[in-house]
Amino acid sequence: MKIRIHLFLLSNFKRFIERFFTRKSSALLIWLSAFIGILAGTLSALFDHCIEWVGAMRLQFVSSYSGSDIPLWLIAIPVSAAMGGMAFYLVHRFAPEAGGSGIPEIEGAMEGMRPVRWKRVLPVKFFGGLFALGSGMALGREGPSVQLGANVGRMISDIFKVGKVDAQALLAAGAAAGLTAAFNAPLAGIMFVIEEMRSQFNYSLTSTKSVFMSAVMATIMMRLMTSQDAVVDVTNYGHPDLMSLWLYLLLGFCFGVIGILFNKMILSTLDMYLFVHQNKRWRFVAIGLFLGGSFGVLSVINPDIAFSGMELIPKVEGGHFLAGTLMVIFLLRVIATLLSFSSGAPGGVFAPTLALGTLFGMLFGLAAHALFPDIVTEPGTFAIAGMGGLFAATVRAPITGILLVIEMTSNYEMILPLIVTCLGATMVAQSLGGRPIYTQLLERTMKLSMRQIRQEKTRKAMLRMQRKDE
Repeated sequence: MKIRIHLFLLSNFKRFIERFFTRKSSALLIWLSAFIGILAGTLSALFDHCIEWVGAMRLQFVSSYSGSDIPLWLIAIPVSAAMGGMAFYLVHRFAPEAGGSGIPEIEGAMEGMRPVRWKRVLPVKFFGGLFALGSGMALGREGPSVQLGANVGRMISDIFKVGKVDAQALLAAGAAAGLTAAFNAPLAGIMFVIEEMRSQFNYSLTSTKSVFMSAVMATIMMRLMTSQDAVVDVTNYGHPDLMSLWLYLLLGFCFGVIGILFNKMILSTLDMYLFVHQNKRWRFVAIGLFLGGSFGVLSVINPDIAFSGMELIPKVEGGHFLAGTLMVIFLLRVIATLLSFSSGAPGGVFAPTLALGTLFGMLFGLAAHALFPDIVTEPGTFAIAGMGGLFAATVRAPITGILLVIEMTSNYEMILPLIVTCLGATMVAQSLGGRPIYTQLLERTMKLSMRQIRQEKTRKAMLRMQRKDE
């Protein structure tokens, strides 16, 4: 009954819009983009609340056995394993394209190479991401938010039967709304579409305004349902010493090398998982059970290694860890991020990458403070710069990285060192032949799809030959 009421209201909204605007009018696209922003922002906020609720319920259930003789980590294994297994089953059974961050799928859809099955992806990505992130895996919520927002955009374009070019614009508007709502960062959401999806995005005035409108409305909805505060609560730094800018450039160079290695490790881990599960459902689900159980244990024993890493960033920037501890956490989180993201679990890599950048940036800042105490008085500034450095090197979107860090931390006076770090990371990564991670993931997905099609054709041909022989 509720579904019928929602469809009735949606159809009336459609008639209302079409009564005042023609289909060729750019005003219709702007209004639809605003509607997409409202839906995407609401959905992302709901997703965020559900993740917190599921995670809290899981930890509360585990903590209820604190008075017994059974270790808490042993209780966490079956609960988290069941959540991980369910996430992997939903993805493999109903919507394989919902695995991972989903951003390569959106880029492929904007190029017309990948379908957007929003009826399947919306529920699978929402609940699959909910179970995967709730189990404690080292994944970010921005991947599901971006794919959910983009699928909302395609849903609206299908309902209102807009043209191909306008449908692409609404898809991009939904993606921008998703990232905006995930990090409460409207400028970063807008720039992500313009910069990261530059080869697919149609740069017209109307489509650009659609992205802006969607991001604005998503921000409003997200802040109404959560808060207007910055996502990460860190120190607000002043302008660093100009004589220290060469150190931020050096930090960017380091991130350029790390970013290339990190991208290569992601692809290698993807190949490892493919060799293990060979696209067989029971093996794929078994991986989910194993990862869910493993990260369930980590979430109880050492939460700094599990989860997205967003809660870790203020602790690292605040100087709560010694240099040796930072190095250990950094290495362990690299492994945790690779195992989580490359497995095909429905989750993003933005947040874990930001956490890794913060860890290495703080390490670099401590070393710089020890060597140059006169010009480096606050090592935490390098942690802030590091958040954008690794992101710029892996995603190859430096402007997005700069804006994302500024909006997430409210450190507007850190813009100059952030620019130096992100551009340095991008230059080194490009000079060494590195390529954006999402471009490589899309190409890999297309190659695997073509291979599966050829294998299916070969199998059918062999079956036909066997029938003829019989």
